[in-house]
Amino acid sequence: MDGPPENDFCSICHANFHLPSQANCSHWYCSNCILQVWNHGPALQPCKCPLCRRPITLLIPSESTSRQHDNAEVFQILQRIESYNRLFGERSEGFVQRIQDLPFLLRRLLRDIMDPQRSIPLVIRARVYLAAFLSAIYVLSPVDIIPEAVMGVIGLLDDFLIVFMCFMHVAALYRSVLLNRHGGSS
Repeated sequence: MDGPPENDFCSICHANFHLPSQANCSHWYCSNCILQVWNHGPALQPCKCPLCRRPITLLIPSESTSRQHDNAEVFQILQRIESYNRLFGERSEGFVQRIQDLPFLLRRLLRDIMDPQRSIPLVIRARVYLAAFLSAIYVLSPVDIIPEAVMGVIGLLDDFLIVFMCFMHVAALYRSVLLNRHGGSS
């Protein structure tokens, strides 16, 4: 989605979205509202999502917000989002946080890859395709670390592990693309 769902509203100000941004937990907020939440908390820690309480380590402005950078108010908000992403974008609260971010990042990546208007660096695109191709080859090949014929269902464990590692690698690559696109430093 390039913007929040229609007929939805910001859960902070309870009004229609004004310059919406999506957090890494997939919830949408007015950019200014979520930045106000951060301003009223500890400055050296990412704010927590008001809905799910997960740390927000990445804010992605909607396409419509990003296109309005010539407006002074929008420019200032985009600058604050870039500062936020620079401070917290590369911070990962651990393995659980990475797993929780996985659906958000993979959904956005799939949309970006399918959209010819989007620009994802060719190197990143090639690494994504290579990781997906190699993991598919491993899963479909008869060669396994734990063979299914001998171990039954437990033999599928290595296949799931390979696919999971592929998804984690791809999500980390795409997170770096988002950070570069929205102000973080990689």
